[in-house]
Amino acid sequence: MQSVHIVSAYDEELKFLAKRIAAMGGHAERMVEQAVAALVSADQDLAQKVIRDDIVLDEGQREIDDKAILIIARRQPMATDLREIVGAIRISADLERVGDLGKNVAKRVMSVTDGREATSLYRGLEALANLALIQLKDVLDVYASRSVEKIGIVRDRDEQIDAMYTSLFRELLTYMMEDPRNITSCTHLLFCAKNIERIGDHATNIAETIYYIVTGDQLPAERPKEDKTDRVVVQQAEVAK
Repeated sequence: MQSVHIVSAYDEELKFLAKRIAAMGGHAERMVEQAVAALVSADQDLAQKVIRDDIVLDEGQREIDDKAILIIARRQPMATDLREIVGAIRISADLERVGDLGKNVAKRVMSVTDGREATSLYRGLEALANLALIQLKDVLDVYASRSVEKIGIVRDRDEQIDAMYTSLFRELLTYMMEDPRNITSCTHLLFCAKNIERIGDHATNIAETIYYIVTGDQLPAERPKEDKTDRVVVQQAEVAK
């Protein structure tokens, strides 16, 4: 009976990690959604809420780290269970970083409120954020279902996020070159766009961790992460000559 009790307690500890990851994921999604909404609508109160909410993810990561260390020390897990615990540590770190990126977007709301740029730029940021959020939601669904066959879709979508980010970067750079008065506000929007693009990268990291948890193998590095914005800067500079 005691061995049954130990196994049951162990299972509950592993379930606790999965539940905390799910809660962190949902909170990270809301933070990003609200940060972008605050940016688009110049809602400073909502932006401040996002900034305050970041502490929830910080605490969640610390809680998972502490729990994982205790489980490893107490249970000495092997194989799948050990990958599950190590994976939870990795994923919580990625989700905490997603929260930081959402907070960074929220912090720039005040800086762009006075100098509102073309509506198309904000629509572009919204579209980029929607794609990144779909990426994040899908990878959290994969974590819950362990459907590793869907990971390829998640990785492929990251290419779309990169392409959209490069296009938006080009558009913002054009506004800055056309009128120097746009430089300050467009620079803030460039940082916002980069933060959103990085959310897609963290979602891809989570997908790779899930693959490792389920299979014990590293996902083949078939798709290099590529930021083409340096190339865009060079091209725009050549045009301006």
